[in-house]
Amino acid sequence: MSSSSALLKARYGESAAWQAPSNAVLDTLLAHRSVRAYLPDALPDGTVELLVAAAQSAASSSNLQVWSVVAVEDPARKDRFADLANGQKHIRQAPLFLVWLADLARLRKILQEKGISDEELQYLELSLIATVDTALAAQNAVVAAESLGLGTVYIGAIRNNIEDVAAELKLPPGVLPLFGLVVGYPDPARPASIKPRLPQEAVLHRETYDLDKQGPAIDRYNRLIGEFYQAQQMSVEGGWSDHSAQRVLARKTGAGRKRLSESLRKLGFPLL
Repeated sequence: MSSSSALLKARYGESAAWQAPSNAVLDTLLAHRSVRAYLPDALPDGTVELLVAAAQSAASSSNLQVWSVVAVEDPARKDRFADLANGQKHIRQAPLFLVWLADLARLRKILQEKGISDEELQYLELSLIATVDTALAAQNAVVAAESLGLGTVYIGAIRNNIEDVAAELKLPPGVLPLFGLVVGYPDPARPASIKPRLPQEAVLHRETYDLDKQGPAIDRYNRLIGEFYQAQQMSVEGGWSDHSAQRVLARKTGAGRKRLSESLRKLGFPLL
């Protein structure tokens, strides 16, 4: 069995029905896991710059490059971010916390300097472009980091206190913190495992979308992910369907995210 085939089996909880060639890029992608336990070891000089170079190598809509990233390495500031993100201790543990930003401020400044109206930046389309480009860039950085033997985990919880995060980073209007990314060396004493994903029958459609066909695949996944949680000694009740439904309901009680549209407008994203 090739390394990619073995990784695919881990990713889906069962062997793939197709032949999987193996190379370093595929193996890095297929081996992705969210790491939540880190060593405090410093990263080699130039690592941040290399990750940003990988991020900037991602596609950019019309080459507008409407994203930025803040590298946070100061322990006191990482502590504050951990507190803002529901006390996630891996933010404190790892040497690097990257905050990824949808950034329309740079483009707005260019337009103003040229005497051009920045009205178009107030519309949803530019905000979507900035959000998509930021995510593409960040994922490139994740792949680069993992190719270097580093671990990563995204932190969406910074949106629970998005205005406080913006204040901590001194963000000008038109710059929106979307998510954080922890980067560091995984703690070998607490290894992370590859989490199975939905079977491809639930996500891969041919020619047209078919919602009805997904039921059996989801049922199979509920069983597989339940076995995974049990093996990992994780206290998650029910399968993926139950867990996902509860996570969606939990969003209703998150005060910060319930008023997210208000926060976005305060941060210079009117979303017209």
